Amino acid sequence: MPTWAGFLYLAVVLDVWSRKVVGWSMQTHLRSEIVLEALEMAVARRRPSGELIDHSDQGSQYRSVAFGKRCREVGVRLSMGSVGDCYDNAMCESYFATLEGELVNRQTLRRVEEARMANFEYIEGGYNGQRRHSGIAYQSPME
Repeated sequence: MPTWAGFLYLAVVLDVWSRKVVGWSMQTHLRSEIVLEALEMAVARRRPSGELIDHSDQGSQYRSVAFGKRCREVGVRLSMGSVGDCYDNAMCESYFATLEGELVNRQTLRRVEEARMANFEYIEGGYNGQRRHSGIAYQSPME
């Protein structure tokens, strides 16, 4: 998300079944901490049991030793899309396209903190709480 002070990057963990953003992290950098924090939030919120699969693109954050180690610790199996294939990660790509159309392209933010608040309100208030999805019978992820 562009701001006058630089970019704010967002990493999300989407629950495929509910379409809910169950974990997210915002940073001014793209180091592995951003995906680790999103994973930690998702695990803390869902308290999963059984095997989980984290499917991502080929980003270096997802291929980091720290991310791989943490996924093994919490029982998450890693899956990565093939290089240059946007269809492998279509659900997440769709989320970010929606975010861009409904939030990013509609306002200009001066400070990174403004972008953080806008993202928080969009995820927790709008997307998870109100946005209807055809894949879940036109219900919101919270429903």
